[in-house]
Amino acid sequence: MSLQSLTLIENWPVPTAAAGVVRADGTVLGTHGPIGHRFPLASVTKPLAAYAVLVAYEEGAIELDEPAGPEGSTVRHLLAHTSGLAFDEHRVMAPAGERRLYSNAGFEQLGDHVAKATDIPFGEYLRQAVLEPLGMTGTSLEGSPAKDGVSTVEDLLRFAAEVQAPRLLDPRTVAEAMTVQYPGTKGVLPGYGHQNPNDWGLGFEIRDGKAPHWTGSASSPRAFGHFGQSGTFLWIDPDAGAACVALTDRAFGPWAVEVWPAFTDAVLAQL
Repeated sequence: MSLQSLTLIENWPVPTAAAGVVRADGTVLGTHGPIGHRFPLASVTKPLAAYAVLVAYEEGAIELDEPAGPEGSTVRHLLAHTSGLAFDEHRVMAPAGERRLYSNAGFEQLGDHVAKATDIPFGEYLRQAVLEPLGMTGTSLEGSPAKDGVSTVEDLLRFAAEVQAPRLLDPRTVAEAMTVQYPGTKGVLPGYGHQNPNDWGLGFEIRDGKAPHWTGSASSPRAFGHFGQSGTFLWIDPDAGAACVALTDRAFGPWAVEVWPAFTDAVLAQL
């Protein structure tokens, strides 16, 4: 299938790239590049991990507002990057709920919390709760729930279809995940600097009025998703009724800041 806009990835200064667009009903509108190639996701691992945490919540293994992470913090704080934990260290930098401190450590503590509550290692829980039911056979997590996932465009299109029209979760839970948690909280968006407010849902970053941003100028304020330091992103735009995945094997940097928004705008224009 082809959406002409997806061929723009051929001009990206990366060794390998693949991309795809999927509608809420699971219709793949187009793909380009090796969609079965397994790429390290970096932080695009987080939405997958968050989805598994939400399954654990719906199964009654955990509660969103139960204590987890540092003192005063809950599962919800960890999912929304407001636990006060540092970026990559298990060290408290601020009281829970006060600042949006983007934290890999927070997602690692989430994984530990779910593993303890379910008595299943988190990578295995993710496989059973999300990957297997969605047929995501090319995806695995061995290591940190913050950044060690490996996946394919093919698999992430399945995940993006699920988030748009949930079967594994109650749609109300997913609506909560894409709703701003702790509104008005300021913080740093990695790679883009200080933002006030710096809005996040539960494991998903929400675009709102952020500028600069890795999505496009045509992206709706309701658009949400995640990008990764391995040169990867996944966005879902409810107003466009579609989601887009792009995976590369070149670390995020000025090249991505330059080409990603124009790519997203081209995709949205074709929709």
